[in-house]
Amino acid sequence: MAKGTKRYTPEQTYYRWRKEYGGLQVDQARRLKELEQENAKLKRLVAELSLDKLVLKDIASGNF
Repeated sequence: MAKGTKRYTPEQTYYRWRKEYGGLQVDQARRLKELEQENAKLKRLVAELSLDKLVLKDIASGNF
């Protein structure tokens, strides 16, 4: 994107962002976003490990 070019933000998106982040300072909003990303990563990791555990349990019991 060229320097100085403005992006168009739909009005609905603006109000959704304002509702979610309206009372936060910039650094707080940035930290919230980082925590949300970390949480999503950890959820994927838990799901993967749970699947691995299930597979190992099936192998140990001879159901493969």
